[in-house]
Amino acid sequence: MIDDIQKRLLKEIADLDSLPVGAYNIRANGAAAGRHTTANIDIVTKTDRPGIDIIIAPGTKNESVHIPVVVSQTGLKDLVYNDFYIGENADVVIIAGCGIHCAGAEETSHDGIHTFHVGKNARLRYVEKHYGEGEGRGKRVMNPTTIVHLAEGAAMEMETTQISGIDDTIRKTSGTLAAHATLTVREKIMTTGDQHAVTDFTIDLDGENCSTDVVSRSVARDESKQEFYSHINGNNACAGHSECDAIIMDRACVIATPALVATHVDAALIHEAAIGKIAGEQLIKLMTLGLTAEEAEHEIVNGFLK
Repeated sequence: MIDDIQKRLLKEIADLDSLPVGAYNIRANGAAAGRHTTANIDIVTKTDRPGIDIIIAPGTKNESVHIPVVVSQTGLKDLVYNDFYIGENADVVIIAGCGIHCAGAEETSHDGIHTFHVGKNARLRYVEKHYGEGEGRGKRVMNPTTIVHLAEGAAMEMETTQISGIDDTIRKTSGTLAAHATLTVREKIMTTGDQHAVTDFTIDLDGENCSTDVVSRSVARDESKQEFYSHINGNNACAGHSECDAIIMDRACVIATPALVATHVDAALIHEAAIGKIAGEQLIKLMTLGLTAEEAEHEIVNGFLK
């Protein structure tokens, strides 16, 4: 049974007011809270460790899978291993995400290890949002790990968002790409207070004419700290691009560390990084339109993270 707190978390992380259409698996406080499969999408509980297998039949089109996780039991340390098998020529959307509500003094956490096996010429859009709330003093911790294996001609778009309420996070994404495969990653992060966020991308461009484009946008406020690491290995004729754009405010700290390794003469790899404060002229322009300094700052940050 989903309670009111969990319903609010589901709204935040997956925009769900009711049960979704299509396949879904809802996890609440470490246990199954609802599941539905379709003719083309099966969801199977693992027998050797916590988690599920999501199996999408070859050729599946215009279907979606929702797999949100909500944690409202203070002190719970939740861990899942989810494996996704996307059949050849499929074209689907997977919407994940986790919300934590902490009302006490104990640390509450969720670690999700997601492994994607994307078949030949399949297309996948993967959306993941992390959110924390609650009046408790205990830390809200999330450590998502995403492992991607793209077969020949496969394409994956990955959108990850962490804007509010997560005190500590280590976000690891790794991938191997076969010939003509493409991986696009768009990450948005905001940290406040004394929060700490680490992002670590490692992509192996193994196949001929494969490519990746990784863009991280972040805002660090108060005394928070962010670390961004990207490792792109060009092992064939390929194209790789990573970009880290950060706004730093107050007394925060942002670290951006790129690494590009080319082992093939036709590997074209690029990294861009920019860290800076909000420009004074931007604030002045909005304030001349009637906004207060605080409102102008809020609008600039929201626009940057869109």
